[in-house]
Order: sequence, then structure tokens, then C-alpha cells
Amino acid sequence: MSVQERKQRERAERERLIVATARELAERQGWDAVTTRRLAERIEYSQPVLYSHFRGKREIIGAVALQGATEMAAAVRAATFAEHGPRAKVTALARAYLDFAERNPAVYDALFQLDGGLAYAQEDTPEPLKDAFAALLECLGEVAGDGIHPGLFTEVFWASLHGIATLTRTGRLLPEDTEQRVELLVDRLAVI
Repeated sequence: MSVQERKQRERAERERLIVATARELAERQGWDAVTTRRLAERIEYSQPVLYSHFRGKREIIGAVALQGATEMAAAVRAATFAEHGPRAKVTALARAYLDFAERNPAVYDALFQLDGGLAYAQEDTPEPLKDAFAALLECLGEVAGDGIHPGLFTEVFWASLHGIATLTRTGRLLPEDTEQRVELLVDRLAVI
């Protein structure tokens, strides 16, 4: 291994450490607790080293969001792959999405609430974000109904899931009624 390859590997490892530490800190204490000073202390590197990887907290949030998008896409695909029939797949998708949001609140915030400097629904949208949407579209496109654009249907279904996730987390919806909400959403929106 050349010196250059070793340096690149070390840089990538340091970057993963920064993102993992930011994510862990945000999940435990919220995003307000994530500061470059605190991260530098936790990873035992100086702030200038941290800034050599990310220009600031915004880019760190973006990196956590991209990682989260990859994980969410994998969770949705795994949940829908195991099911047979459109109704079971759509129900599994909804449950997997809501479960991801509940288990990873800081990551979910990085994806959908905070400014991570990422472009959504644009030509320059990063691949992990496109893939997360594609994971939803793969399942939801087949239940959109005649004359309804599958992408538009997926956006509406996704917005509904986001509303359930966000309102439940903030205590505005009772968590014990989530399953009924999923059933209602699938019954009313998906043409099965």
C-alpha cells in the first residue's frame, strides 16, 4: 500500500468517526449538543482537523442525512421484499418507514427537518437521497391507480408517513393508534 493510499484510508476513517460521533451525540442529546468543539474533543482531533473534513455543522448534518437515507432505503426494501402482494408490501413499507423514524430521531431530523445543505428533488440531489425515494417508489408506484403519476402518488404517501412520524414524535398523535393510521392510509390511498 502506498503512502497516498494509506492517507486516503485514514482520512476516510476519520470522516466516518466524525459522522458516527455526531450521530451518536445527536441521538443522545439532540442536534444542539453537536458542536465542532465537542466533536473535536470526542474524536480526539483538533478543530482544524475536523474542518479539513467538513466546513461546519451543516455539512456534518448533511453527511448524517446521506448515511440515514441509505439506511432507510435498505430498511424499506428489506421490509417489502419479505412480503407478498401489494397490500402487504405497502403496509410493510409504512411500518418500516415509521419504525426508522422512531428509532433514529436525530437522523430523521437530519434528513427532513434540518438544513444539511442537500438538494432535494433536483438534478444535483445526492444519490442516497434519490435512492431512498426510489425505494418508496418501487413499492408505491404499483398501487398509485390509473391516471395517477407514480412519483406524485409516492410523494403524497411519503408526506402522509412523514406527518404521522413527526406528529407522533412530538406528542400530537397517540403512538398507540399508529397501526390504525397505517391501515387507514393504505386503505384510502393505495389502489389494491
